[in-house]
Order: sequence, then structure tokens, then C-alpha cells
Amino acid sequence: MQSAARSAHSVVPARAGIRIGNATIVRHLGLAEFASTYQAMRRFTDSRGTKTPDELWVLEHPAVYTVGIAGRAEHFPRSGEVPVERVDRGGQITYHGPGQAIVYALIDLARSGLTVRGMVSLIEQAVMELLAAHSVGAERRNGAPGVYVDGAKIAALGLRVRRGCCYHGVALNVDMDLAPFSAIDPCGYPDLAVTQTRAHGVLADAQGMGDELARRIARLIDK
Repeated sequence: MQSAARSAHSVVPARAGIRIGNATIVRHLGLAEFASTYQAMRRFTDSRGTKTPDELWVLEHPAVYTVGIAGRAEHFPRSGEVPVERVDRGGQITYHGPGQAIVYALIDLARSGLTVRGMVSLIEQAVMELLAAHSVGAERRNGAPGVYVDGAKIAALGLRVRRGCCYHGVALNVDMDLAPFSAIDPCGYPDLAVTQTRAHGVLADAQGMGDELARRIARLIDK
């Protein structure tokens, strides 16, 4: 399990990105505070124009629970040690922490010819392809967005669409402390098991897995 001793950015830095394929820019933001990243995603989406390149942000967050627009109080944390942030993505409650690879997808869906459901499916496909490349079999579940390994959730996702563009994205459990998941009903499901790539023999860290995942998402968008 990775150490949480690294310091987090309070503001998302303006770091140079890597262009993947025809248009998508991938930015690596390191360990970034959730609140400032959330506001940066909203600002980017509100200010972008029809020719603004799509971006994928690869990062980790310090420990935080995030609650989507479908969140219900009965699924909330049963302890108060980790902060809770309400957000405008779809879905219910999940946990983020160091050692989890997060890819935020800031994509012009209309320009890419994608529906919201199509974007969710594309992200799930990218996660499953990544896991397969590391010899881990994974699957979807009908009516329960995300990716699962042997019935346990390994990746959670949720999106928000404004002005035809999406933001938020996917969180892949890589090498993290899974204990905080036990204080909630992950994604609104009591007793939902969670797992991570390290438990399935994958040695790559969150930064490496996040980079691989972003590149796969970019290539699928580009098809």
C-alpha cells in the first residue's frame, strides 16, 4: 500500500500536457486536493469553446469521500475521520485516496459523436482492456456502472455533462488503503466488495496505471 505522506496541491497546477492521437491532451497532476480540482474542471468546462482540445487529467487525491447527485444519507460514512464533498456527478458515494489512479475526462461529447452512455461504456472498456493487459479478467454489471473483478468493484466512475461536454471520470483502485470503503455503502450498495490491482498481482503503481488508462481512453475516443 502506498504511503499518504506526500503533500497535495491546493490548486491544480497548469502543467504541460502530452497530446495523444489527433486531439486529446493528457495532463499529469500528481497528488491534488479534491476541492480545487473539482472547481478547475468546472471552470475548464464553462470556458471551453468549440475548438478547445479535450483533456484527460491523471492524478491521485488525498483521502476524501465524494457524494454524487443520487447520494442518500443512509449510505454516508459511519465515522467522521475523512472529509465528505458533495459534487454534481452522477452516482452516489465513493472514496478516493492515495494509491488510486484517477482519470478525469474533459471531453466534448457532441464533437466526438458520443452520448453519455457511450462515454461511460468507452471508459469501462478502457479499464477492462488495461486490466486484461495485466492478465486480470474484469467485467461490467448491468445497471451498475463501473468495472468488477470476481464480483468486487475495482473501478468506479461518474460523469457530469454541461454544455454538451463531460467532466469527472473514473477511479481505479491500484495500491491503496481500502479500509475507508468499509465505512460507507460504496456507490450506494451495502456490503459491496472492493478490490485493487495490487491484490491481483499487478506491480504498476497508481501513476503508471493512470497514465496507461488515460492513453487507452484517448485512443478509444480517437477511433
